[in-house]
Amino acid sequence: MDATHEVSREPGGFAGESGADKIQERLQKRHQARAEDAERRKEAKESMSVAEEKGEYFSTSFNTERASIEELLSSCSGADRAVVTPRLEEATAKTLQLQKFLNDSMLFLTQYELRRAQAALQKLQSSIVEIREEAQPRKKFTFRARTKATDKVSDAPSPEADTPADSGGNKVDGAAESVQCRFSDLDNVCLTKTAEEIQKRDVLLTHLSNCKVRLFGSPSTLHLKHIDSCEILCGPVSSSVFIDHCTNSTLAMPCQQLRTHNTTDTKVYLHVTSRAIIEDCHGVSFAPFSWSYPTLEEDFDLSGLDRDRNNWSQVDDFNWLAAGTHSPNWTVIPEADRKTTWDP
Repeated sequence: MDATHEVSREPGGFAGESGADKIQERLQKRHQARAEDAERRKEAKESMSVAEEKGEYFSTSFNTERASIEELLSSCSGADRAVVTPRLEEATAKTLQLQKFLNDSMLFLTQYELRRAQAALQKLQSSIVEIREEAQPRKKFTFRARTKATDKVSDAPSPEADTPADSGGNKVDGAAESVQCRFSDLDNVCLTKTAEEIQKRDVLLTHLSNCKVRLFGSPSTLHLKHIDSCEILCGPVSSSVFIDHCTNSTLAMPCQQLRTHNTTDTKVYLHVTSRAIIEDCHGVSFAPFSWSYPTLEEDFDLSGLDRDRNNWSQVDDFNWLAAGTHSPNWTVIPEADRKTTWDP
């Protein structure tokens, strides 16, 4: 009777599989893993090279266009008003295009490059405002104030029509003090500006407390300074919103860029096509823009903002540089707590 030979079986092996076959299989797997790792390193290197090339292209193109705008603004110095006006319009259009170019390039820019470009844009926007105000004579400004008690509309001269809001200076975050669209030094009133009053102008709100403000239309820029316990709703801002010293308030606005300083306990309902920036802030919370009014779509078209791009929850805190850790200075408003209906 023939002896019965047992078939050797090893974990993970096949019946009758020789040691040489298993060694060959392991070598093949190791070779494949090395090849895949080499391919990943190659792709990463190529991706880095592409990013560097894109960064160089952005820097060259951005600086060239910025210099062109600066030269255009410089040519306004000493020129007649008839000459300054079209040059300012051209500079404004070019600045908006430069802002769009920056927004489209954000994915491959470093934080340093992004901050430098944003600072350069802010400087251009401030220069445009200053030159526009120098070229236009200051006008006596009136506003409509509607008190909650009487709900009546009355015209009254702005307390700040002939005096600066901040003594010792002639600008508020880059906005000229003589900017025509503004509300200043008011308490416990309802304030409204129509699209016709606002369209493509710079709007300044300063030293307001316990006020409800409705800004229809599409401003060029919006500046908020020294705001306390207010509700401010604004139509699409074609470029930037600047906020400084705001507390215990609710704000809603679409814009290309948001910069917020020295702000506490404030809710922001936001549509922003770049990224929001906060500095020296705490207790600031964000949610998607939810205010609506009959001509909102038309104002979005006029502003040039992309309705499909909203980075409301992507916030850069310049006081919090810990990578991978969320800043404690801002939060997202829970869906259940978000405001979706607004009083007229």
